[in-house]
Amino acid sequence: MNVFATEAGTDLYEHATTHGKAHIASLFKQNPKRFEEFSFSIDGMLLDLSKQRITHKTLDLLCAIAREKKLDQWISDLFSGKKINTSEDRPALHTALRTPKYQSLLLEGTNIIDQVHENLDRMEKLVNQIHAKQWLGCTGDAIDTIVNIGVGGSDLGPFMACKALCDFTTENSSRIDLHFVSSMDGSHISSLLDKLDPTRTLFVISSKSFTTIDTLCNAETALEWLKRSYSPEGIDQDLIVARHFIGVSATPKKMIEWGIPDSNHLYFWDWTGGRYSMWSTIGLPIALRIGMDNFRSMLAGAHEMDTHFHDTPFEQNLPVLLAMVGIWNINFLCITAHAILPYDGRLSHLPSYLEQLEMESNGKNTTRSNERVGYNTCPVLWGEIGTNAQHAFYQLLHQGTIPVMCDFITSAVRYEGPNNIELKRQHQLNLSNCLAQSQILALGDTVIEGAENAPIYKRYQGNQPCTTLLLDKLTPHTFGMLIALYEHKVFVQSVIWDINPFDQWGVELGKTIATGLLPALTGECEKPSLDSSTLGLIEHINRTN
Repeated sequence: MNVFATEAGTDLYEHATTHGKAHIASLFKQNPKRFEEFSFSIDGMLLDLSKQRITHKTLDLLCAIAREKKLDQWISDLFSGKKINTSEDRPALHTALRTPKYQSLLLEGTNIIDQVHENLDRMEKLVNQIHAKQWLGCTGDAIDTIVNIGVGGSDLGPFMACKALCDFTTENSSRIDLHFVSSMDGSHISSLLDKLDPTRTLFVISSKSFTTIDTLCNAETALEWLKRSYSPEGIDQDLIVARHFIGVSATPKKMIEWGIPDSNHLYFWDWTGGRYSMWSTIGLPIALRIGMDNFRSMLAGAHEMDTHFHDTPFEQNLPVLLAMVGIWNINFLCITAHAILPYDGRLSHLPSYLEQLEMESNGKNTTRSNERVGYNTCPVLWGEIGTNAQHAFYQLLHQGTIPVMCDFITSAVRYEGPNNIELKRQHQLNLSNCLAQSQILALGDTVIEGAENAPIYKRYQGNQPCTTLLLDKLTPHTFGMLIALYEHKVFVQSVIWDINPFDQWGVELGKTIATGLLPALTGECEKPSLDSSTLGLIEHINRTN
């Protein structure tokens, strides 16, 4: 099946055979006003697409494809709560998690916006209690250390956001020592527990289903550590759990079964995909790190992007433009590698977050009508802080044989005030690196005088399509806008590719197979029926043990 076998798709294929071969440097020579014509902005954010291999005709044809695929209707269905997650028969309403309280959205007769804000208020009380040193451990000591136990969306989103917004701690939140544990092999938690005071530590177990084996294994280890620590005092397990564990889940019954009392529950809903969940109470670590006012500012920034996405014509719509230029690169220029290059140390975990967001959402080979796709879908994403990456994989970007599309992400202003002159200069040096790298990746050594006379090993071909996302400042509000922008980009591309971005059956399969292999490793069954490689590896492991 080829979703591009349409009038606009055919025109784009023809356009790609001619214009797709153009060098980006030649496009700037033909039109010196490319930046003015191919940069787009909303308050606090600028999207520069001028270093992409596009013309106005390219964008017109891409918007025509979006209309052919009824993108406007899909956007309406997303926001209104239609069950667009068809394989799991439920809506995808992460946008509702950041909708203001004065708005409403009825789902099966219930205003879910009221429920969202009831849960946010519940979380705020808990955050304020911890910040005020009123949450006490079993011995009456105030909790000052939080360990978030989760995996996937229950870890990556909060972890990434806490690093990104590290400049926005409050007087109370700065007193909290915050840690994240996700590794199933115990490497995270084993190295952490020895450093913690059990009487002052609170564990947050974050799991949508509350059955995720990675998370529950770490939670059990934490519980046993606390039980050993409190054994001389004779404190029973129920009290330990009540004072030292909070559960965040869409499955209250499972939290009760694990032993966490109702008073220690935070909730969200099964229509909240894990990789879209940091806007919910899964964002508890973010609120603990930056305070509820800043957390609500992050939600407001995401909502501003939601409104822009919902209301703005495609030709000026940042998520639509970002997505459709990606479609152009992937499906018409055959570029299937995507580098995420933040030039801001606070965004160090953004690449790994976007890897999950995009590849778990759109790494699919089956359409919504259960047919195999006949075209590329999600590219391979990877990335690193730009200045570090320059000393690592930029060699491939500049002189390798693989075409790569690149997203440069940074902020214009940092380190304000008279006492930060040296740091401000460092930021300016950082910005100069960001701009120089995107320039030469796109334009090649045409920007270097006399480069044509250099030996070939010193030549830079360029023509790598580059997008620059420039925030005025990195704040909770603009950070919320940035993440929502990429969420909507992923959704737009899923509509064009006719795939469901809200399930992850490949992930589920891996969990099922792993559970089936466990008895062979624990000795509960002797000769399972397996391929020779897996069986041989199991036998070697068992002999070694």
